[in-house]
Amino acid sequence: MHFSSPKNRTLIIAEAGVNHNGSLALAKELIDCAYDAKADVVKFQTFQAKHLVTRAAQKAPYQIENTGKNSAQFEMLKELELTKENHFVLKEYCEKKGIGFLSTPFDVNSAKFLIQELGLSFLKIPSGELTNAELLVEVARLKIPLILSTGMSDVDEIWRALNFLAFGYLDANTPATNEHISQTLNHERITSLLKNLVTLLHCTTQYPTPHEQANLKAIPSMRLTFDLNVGYSDHTLGISASLAAVALGAQVIEKHFTLNRNLPGPDHRASLEPIELQALVQGIREVEVSLGSGEKRPNSVELPNLPIARKSLVAAAPIQKGEVFTRKNLTTKRPGTGISAFEYWNWLGKKSTNDYEEDDLI
Repeated sequence: MHFSSPKNRTLIIAEAGVNHNGSLALAKELIDCAYDAKADVVKFQTFQAKHLVTRAAQKAPYQIENTGKNSAQFEMLKELELTKENHFVLKEYCEKKGIGFLSTPFDVNSAKFLIQELGLSFLKIPSGELTNAELLVEVARLKIPLILSTGMSDVDEIWRALNFLAFGYLDANTPATNEHISQTLNHERITSLLKNLVTLLHCTTQYPTPHEQANLKAIPSMRLTFDLNVGYSDHTLGISASLAAVALGAQVIEKHFTLNRNLPGPDHRASLEPIELQALVQGIREVEVSLGSGEKRPNSVELPNLPIARKSLVAAAPIQKGEVFTRKNLTTKRPGTGISAFEYWNWLGKKSTNDYEEDDLI
Protein backbone atom coordinates (compact mmCIF):
# COMPACT_ATOMS: atom_id res chain seq x y z
CA MET A 1 0.00 0.00 0.00
CA HIS A 2 2.28 2.72 -1.33
CA PHE A 3 0.22 5.60 0.05
CA SER A 4 0.01 4.27 3.60
CA SER A 5 1.66 5.38 6.77
CA PRO A 6 4.44 3.20 8.24
CA LYS A 7 3.69 -0.43 9.03
CA ASN A 8 1.10 -0.96 11.78
CA ARG A 9 0.08 2.70 11.57
CA THR A 10 -3.41 3.55 10.35
CA LEU A 11 -3.68 6.06 7.54
CA ILE A 12 -6.07 8.74 8.83
CA ILE A 13 -7.89 10.69 6.14
CA ALA A 14 -9.64 13.81 7.40
CA GLU A 15 -12.49 14.21 4.91
CA ALA A 16 -13.10 17.91 4.28
CA GLY A 17 -15.20 16.92 1.28
CA VAL A 18 -17.47 19.82 0.35
CA ASN A 19 -17.53 21.32 3.85
CA HIS A 20 -15.59 24.30 2.48
CA ASN A 21 -18.95 25.51 1.06
CA GLY A 22 -17.17 26.74 -2.06
CA SER A 23 -14.89 29.08 -0.10
CA LEU A 24 -11.13 28.86 -0.60
CA ALA A 25 -10.55 30.57 2.75
CA LEU A 26 -12.76 28.04 4.54
CA ALA A 27 -10.96 25.21 2.74
CA LYS A 28 -7.65 26.49 4.11
CA GLU A 29 -9.11 26.63 7.61
CA LEU A 30 -10.15 22.99 7.21
CA ILE A 31 -6.57 22.13 6.24
CA ASP A 32 -5.33 23.94 9.36
CA CYS A 33 -7.80 21.94 11.45
CA ALA A 34 -6.72 18.59 9.97
CA TYR A 35 -3.05 19.49 10.47
CA ASP A 36 -3.62 20.54 14.09
CA ALA A 37 -5.40 17.23 14.72
CA LYS A 38 -2.37 15.39 13.29
CA ALA A 39 -4.30 13.62 10.56
CA ASP A 40 -2.16 12.13 7.79
CA VAL A 41 -4.19 13.43 4.87
CA VAL A 42 -6.90 16.00 4.23
CA LYS A 43 -9.25 15.11 1.40
CA PHE A 44 -11.49 17.18 -0.83
CA GLN A 45 -13.77 16.33 -3.79
CA THR A 46 -13.12 17.10 -7.44
CA PHE A 47 -16.10 17.41 -9.77
CA GLN A 48 -18.05 19.64 -12.07
CA ALA A 49 -21.77 19.53 -11.44
CA LYS A 50 -22.51 19.42 -15.17
CA HIS A 51 -20.57 16.16 -15.47
CA LEU A 52 -21.88 14.66 -12.24
CA VAL A 53 -25.67 15.00 -12.22
CA THR A 54 -28.52 15.82 -14.56
CA ARG A 55 -30.32 19.06 -13.93
CA ALA A 56 -33.37 17.06 -12.91
CA ALA A 57 -31.56 14.83 -10.38
CA GLN A 58 -33.13 14.96 -6.94
CA LYS A 59 -31.28 15.45 -3.69
CA ALA A 60 -30.78 12.56 -1.28
CA PRO A 61 -33.10 12.66 1.76
CA TYR A 62 -30.25 13.71 4.08
CA GLN A 63 -29.33 16.51 1.64
CA ILE A 64 -32.91 17.77 1.65
CA GLU A 65 -32.95 17.65 5.44
CA ASN A 66 -29.69 19.61 5.66
CA THR A 67 -30.12 22.08 2.78
CA GLY A 68 -33.86 22.26 2.09
CA LYS A 69 -35.91 21.60 -1.04
CA ASN A 70 -35.44 24.98 -2.71
CA SER A 71 -32.74 23.82 -5.13
CA ALA A 72 -32.03 20.66 -7.09
CA GLN A 73 -28.91 18.57 -6.57
CA PHE A 74 -27.26 20.30 -9.55
CA GLU A 75 -27.58 23.77 -8.04
CA MET A 76 -26.39 22.54 -4.66
CA LEU A 77 -23.28 20.87 -6.14
CA LYS A 78 -22.53 23.80 -8.44
CA GLU A 79 -22.00 25.98 -5.38
CA LEU A 80 -19.60 23.42 -3.90
CA GLU A 81 -17.20 23.08 -6.85
CA LEU A 82 -13.50 23.82 -6.48
CA THR A 83 -11.78 25.29 -9.53
CA LYS A 84 -8.55 23.89 -10.92
CA GLU A 85 -6.77 26.94 -9.56
CA ASN A 86 -8.26 26.24 -6.12
CA HIS A 87 -6.79 22.74 -6.23
CA PHE A 88 -3.27 24.01 -6.91
CA VAL A 89 -3.57 26.57 -4.13
CA LEU A 90 -4.84 24.01 -1.62
CA LYS A 91 -2.26 21.38 -2.53
CA GLU A 92 0.53 23.92 -2.15
CA TYR A 93 -0.94 25.03 1.18
CA CYS A 94 -0.97 21.40 2.38
CA GLU A 95 2.66 20.98 1.36
CA LYS A 96 3.67 24.06 3.32
CA LYS A 97 1.75 22.85 6.37
CA GLY A 98 3.17 19.34 6.13
CA ILE A 99 -0.03 17.34 5.59
CA GLY A 100 -0.98 15.15 2.64
CA PHE A 101 -3.47 16.44 0.06
CA LEU A 102 -5.99 14.10 -1.54
CA SER A 103 -9.16 14.45 -3.53
CA THR A 104 -11.93 12.21 -4.83
CA PRO A 105 -12.70 12.42 -8.56
CA PHE A 106 -16.23 11.78 -9.82
CA ASP A 107 -15.40 11.52 -13.52
CA VAL A 108 -12.52 10.52 -15.79
CA ASN A 109 -11.37 14.05 -16.61
CA SER A 110 -11.24 14.97 -12.92
CA ALA A 111 -9.16 11.86 -12.21
CA LYS A 112 -6.72 12.64 -14.99
CA PHE A 113 -6.42 16.23 -13.78
CA LEU A 114 -5.59 15.10 -10.24
CA ILE A 115 -2.89 12.68 -11.41
CA GLN A 116 -1.48 14.19 -14.58
CA GLU A 117 -1.67 17.90 -13.72
CA LEU A 118 -1.88 18.14 -9.94
CA GLY A 119 0.58 15.29 -9.42
CA LEU A 120 -1.24 13.21 -6.80
CA SER A 121 0.26 9.80 -6.11
CA PHE A 122 -3.02 8.00 -5.32
CA LEU A 123 -6.78 8.52 -5.49
CA LYS A 124 -9.91 7.66 -3.53
CA ILE A 125 -12.89 6.38 -5.52
CA PRO A 126 -16.20 7.05 -3.71
CA SER A 127 -18.92 4.47 -3.10
CA GLY A 128 -21.26 6.04 -5.63
CA GLU A 129 -18.75 5.41 -8.41
CA LEU A 130 -18.20 1.71 -7.62
CA THR A 131 -20.40 0.76 -10.59
CA ASN A 132 -18.91 3.40 -12.92
CA ALA A 133 -17.11 0.97 -15.24
CA GLU A 134 -15.63 3.71 -17.43
CA LEU A 135 -14.12 5.54 -14.47
CA LEU A 136 -12.76 2.34 -12.89
CA VAL A 137 -10.93 1.22 -16.03
CA GLU A 138 -9.59 4.65 -16.96
CA VAL A 139 -8.39 5.45 -13.43
CA ALA A 140 -6.63 2.09 -13.20
CA ARG A 141 -4.92 2.84 -16.51
CA LEU A 142 -3.25 5.76 -14.75
CA LYS A 143 -1.24 3.09 -12.87
CA ILE A 144 -1.53 4.59 -9.41
CA PRO A 145 -2.72 3.08 -6.10
CA LEU A 146 -6.40 3.46 -5.32
CA ILE A 147 -8.71 3.44 -2.33
CA LEU A 148 -12.16 2.12 -3.27
CA SER A 149 -15.10 2.80 -0.98
CA THR A 150 -17.77 0.09 -1.01
CA GLY A 151 -20.92 1.65 0.46
CA MET A 152 -24.24 0.32 -0.89
CA SER A 153 -22.50 -2.71 -2.48
CA ASP A 154 -22.46 -6.45 -1.97
CA VAL A 155 -19.65 -8.96 -2.49
CA ASP A 156 -20.52 -9.67 -6.13
CA GLU A 157 -20.54 -5.96 -7.01
CA ILE A 158 -17.19 -5.45 -5.32
CA TRP A 159 -15.68 -8.35 -7.28
CA ARG A 160 -17.08 -6.85 -10.47
CA ALA A 161 -15.60 -3.43 -9.67
CA LEU A 162 -12.24 -5.03 -8.87
CA ASN A 163 -12.48 -6.86 -12.18
CA PHE A 164 -12.67 -3.55 -14.04
CA LEU A 165 -9.78 -2.12 -12.00
CA ALA A 166 -7.60 -5.17 -12.63
CA PHE A 167 -8.33 -4.97 -16.33
CA GLY A 168 -7.34 -1.30 -16.37
CA TYR A 169 -4.06 -1.95 -14.56
CA LEU A 170 -3.34 -4.89 -16.83
CA ASP A 171 -4.18 -3.41 -20.21
CA ALA A 172 -3.99 0.24 -21.22
CA ASN A 173 -5.13 -0.16 -24.82
CA THR A 174 -7.63 -2.98 -25.37
CA PRO A 175 -11.27 -1.81 -25.53
CA ALA A 176 -12.88 -2.67 -22.21
CA THR A 177 -15.94 -4.70 -23.13
CA ASN A 178 -17.72 -6.46 -20.28
CA GLU A 179 -17.50 -9.80 -22.07
CA HIS A 180 -13.77 -9.50 -22.66
CA ILE A 181 -13.09 -8.50 -19.08
CA SER A 182 -15.17 -11.28 -17.54
CA GLN A 183 -13.41 -13.88 -19.67
CA THR A 184 -9.93 -12.58 -18.93
CA LEU A 185 -9.80 -12.42 -15.15
CA ASN A 186 -10.80 -14.73 -12.29
CA HIS A 187 -10.82 -13.86 -8.58
CA GLU A 188 -7.34 -15.23 -7.91
CA ARG A 189 -5.87 -13.26 -10.80
CA ILE A 190 -7.67 -10.09 -9.68
CA THR A 191 -6.29 -10.38 -6.16
CA SER A 192 -2.80 -11.02 -7.48
CA LEU A 193 -2.91 -7.94 -9.71
CA LEU A 194 -4.40 -5.61 -7.10
CA LYS A 195 -2.62 -6.83 -3.96
CA ASN A 196 -0.46 -3.75 -3.43
CA LEU A 197 -2.54 -1.33 -5.46
CA VAL A 198 -6.08 -1.30 -4.07
CA THR A 199 -7.42 -0.80 -0.57
CA LEU A 200 -11.12 -1.36 0.03
CA LEU A 201 -13.06 0.78 2.48
CA HIS A 202 -16.05 -0.72 4.24
CA CYS A 203 -18.73 1.95 4.36
CA THR A 204 -22.43 2.53 5.05
CA THR A 205 -23.70 5.28 2.78
CA GLN A 206 -26.02 7.19 5.07
CA TYR A 207 -25.31 10.55 6.72
CA PRO A 208 -25.24 10.00 9.62
CA THR A 209 -25.13 6.21 9.85
CA PRO A 210 -26.95 4.72 12.87
CA HIS A 211 -24.48 2.67 14.88
CA GLU A 212 -26.60 -0.44 14.48
CA GLN A 213 -26.12 -0.12 10.71
CA ALA A 214 -22.31 0.19 10.81
CA ASN A 215 -21.69 -3.58 10.41
CA LEU A 216 -18.05 -3.33 11.42
CA LYS A 217 -17.58 -7.09 11.31
CA ALA A 218 -17.57 -6.70 7.54
CA ILE A 219 -13.99 -5.38 7.86
CA PRO A 220 -12.30 -8.71 8.72
CA SER A 221 -14.81 -10.50 6.49
CA MET A 222 -13.82 -8.38 3.48
CA ARG A 223 -10.14 -8.92 4.19
CA LEU A 224 -10.66 -12.68 4.10
CA THR A 225 -12.89 -12.56 1.02
CA PHE A 226 -10.81 -10.27 -1.18
CA ASP A 227 -7.32 -10.72 0.34
CA LEU A 228 -6.74 -6.97 0.04
CA ASN A 229 -6.06 -4.22 2.56
CA VAL A 230 -9.31 -2.98 4.12
CA GLY A 231 -10.19 0.26 5.87
CA TYR A 232 -13.31 2.06 7.00
CA SER A 233 -15.11 5.17 5.82
CA ASP A 234 -17.06 6.20 8.92
CA HIS A 235 -20.33 8.13 8.68
CA THR A 236 -21.55 7.44 12.23
CA LEU A 237 -21.73 10.20 14.81
CA GLY A 238 -18.78 10.33 17.20
CA ILE A 239 -15.56 8.36 17.04
CA SER A 240 -16.34 4.99 18.65
CA ALA A 241 -17.00 3.16 15.38
CA SER A 242 -13.67 4.30 13.92
CA LEU A 243 -11.77 3.18 17.02
CA ALA A 244 -13.50 -0.20 16.89
CA ALA A 245 -12.68 -0.47 13.18
CA VAL A 246 -8.98 -0.03 13.89
CA ALA A 247 -9.19 -2.75 16.54
CA LEU A 248 -10.79 -4.98 13.88
CA GLY A 249 -7.90 -4.39 11.51
CA ALA A 250 -8.85 -1.32 9.48
CA GLN A 251 -5.69 0.07 7.88
CA VAL A 252 -7.30 3.31 6.68
CA ILE A 253 -9.86 5.48 8.48
CA GLU A 254 -11.73 8.19 6.63
CA LYS A 255 -13.93 10.57 8.59
CA HIS A 256 -15.78 13.77 7.63
CA PHE A 257 -14.98 16.86 9.66
CA THR A 258 -16.10 20.47 9.74
CA LEU A 259 -15.29 23.66 11.58
CA ASN A 260 -18.87 23.89 12.86
CA ARG A 261 -21.75 21.45 12.48
CA ASN A 262 -24.18 24.37 12.29
CA LEU A 263 -22.74 25.67 9.02
CA PRO A 264 -25.04 25.40 5.99
CA GLY A 265 -24.38 22.51 3.62
CA PRO A 266 -25.19 18.84 3.06
CA ASP A 267 -22.44 17.15 5.12
CA HIS A 268 -21.73 19.36 8.14
CA ARG A 269 -24.19 17.72 10.54
CA ALA A 270 -22.65 14.26 10.11
CA SER A 271 -19.09 15.57 10.55
CA LEU A 272 -16.70 15.85 13.47
CA GLU A 273 -15.85 19.25 14.88
CA PRO A 274 -12.15 20.15 15.46
CA ILE A 275 -11.84 18.92 19.05
CA GLU A 276 -13.53 15.65 18.07
CA LEU A 277 -11.16 15.17 15.13
CA GLN A 278 -8.25 15.59 17.51
CA ALA A 279 -9.77 13.00 19.83
CA LEU A 280 -10.22 10.62 16.90
CA VAL A 281 -6.58 10.81 15.84
CA GLN A 282 -5.33 10.46 19.41
CA GLY A 283 -7.70 7.56 20.02
CA ILE A 284 -6.59 5.72 16.89
CA ARG A 285 -2.94 6.08 17.83
CA GLU A 286 -3.70 4.71 21.30
CA VAL A 287 -5.63 1.76 19.84
CA GLU A 288 -2.73 1.00 17.47
CA VAL A 289 -0.17 0.67 20.22
CA SER A 290 -2.67 -1.19 22.40
CA LEU A 291 -3.08 -3.93 19.79
CA GLY A 292 0.44 -5.25 20.32
CA SER A 293 1.94 -8.25 18.56
CA GLY A 294 -0.88 -10.72 19.08
CA GLU A 295 1.45 -13.14 20.90
CA LYS A 296 0.12 -13.99 24.36
CA ARG A 297 3.01 -13.80 26.81
CA PRO A 298 3.94 -11.75 29.90
CA ASN A 299 4.86 -8.22 28.90
CA SER A 300 7.95 -6.60 30.36
CA VAL A 301 5.87 -4.24 32.51
CA GLU A 302 4.16 -7.23 34.16
CA LEU A 303 7.26 -9.14 35.24
CA PRO A 304 7.99 -7.12 38.43
CA ASN A 305 4.41 -7.78 39.56
CA LEU A 306 4.55 -11.53 38.99
CA PRO A 307 6.09 -12.56 42.35
CA ILE A 308 3.90 -10.05 44.17
CA ALA A 309 0.53 -11.01 42.68
CA ARG A 310 0.95 -14.78 42.41
CA LYS A 311 0.91 -17.33 45.22
CA SER A 312 3.18 -20.08 46.52
CA LEU A 313 2.61 -23.21 48.60
CA VAL A 314 2.50 -22.14 52.28
CA ALA A 315 2.06 -23.94 55.60
CA ALA A 316 -1.47 -23.33 56.86
CA ALA A 317 -0.45 -24.62 60.31
CA PRO A 318 2.75 -25.88 61.94
CA ILE A 319 4.05 -28.97 60.09
CA GLN A 320 6.61 -31.43 61.43
CA LYS A 321 9.17 -33.31 59.36
CA GLY A 322 7.59 -36.54 58.07
CA GLU A 323 4.04 -35.21 58.43
CA VAL A 324 1.74 -35.65 55.42
CA PHE A 325 0.58 -32.53 53.58
CA THR A 326 -3.21 -32.21 53.76
CA ARG A 327 -5.79 -29.58 52.89
CA LYS A 328 -5.73 -28.58 56.58
CA ASN A 329 -2.01 -27.84 56.80
CA LEU A 330 -1.26 -26.76 53.21
CA THR A 331 -2.56 -23.61 51.53
CA THR A 332 -1.51 -20.98 48.97
CA LYS A 333 -0.57 -17.36 49.73
CA ARG A 334 1.43 -14.52 48.33
CA PRO A 335 4.28 -13.96 47.49
CA GLY A 336 4.87 -16.12 44.44
CA THR A 337 8.57 -16.64 45.16
CA GLY A 338 8.23 -20.24 46.33
CA ILE A 339 6.72 -23.38 44.82
CA SER A 340 3.97 -22.36 42.37
CA ALA A 341 0.38 -22.65 43.54
CA PHE A 342 -0.10 -24.67 40.35
CA GLU A 343 1.49 -27.58 42.27
CA TYR A 344 -1.04 -27.64 45.15
CA TRP A 345 -2.73 -30.91 44.20
CA ASN A 346 0.60 -32.61 43.49
CA TRP A 347 1.80 -31.94 47.06
CA LEU A 348 -1.22 -33.26 48.91
CA GLY A 349 -0.38 -36.71 50.36
CA LYS A 350 3.38 -36.18 50.21
CA LYS A 351 5.47 -36.23 53.38
CA SER A 352 7.21 -33.10 54.54
CA THR A 353 11.03 -33.24 54.58
CA ASN A 354 11.28 -30.20 56.88
CA ASP A 355 9.64 -28.55 59.86
CA TYR A 356 7.47 -25.53 59.03
CA GLU A 357 5.78 -22.82 61.06
CA GLU A 358 2.48 -21.33 59.93
CA ASP A 359 2.95 -19.03 56.88
CA ASP A 360 6.36 -20.53 55.99
CA LEU A 361 6.91 -21.07 52.27
CA ILE A 362 7.20 -24.77 51.54
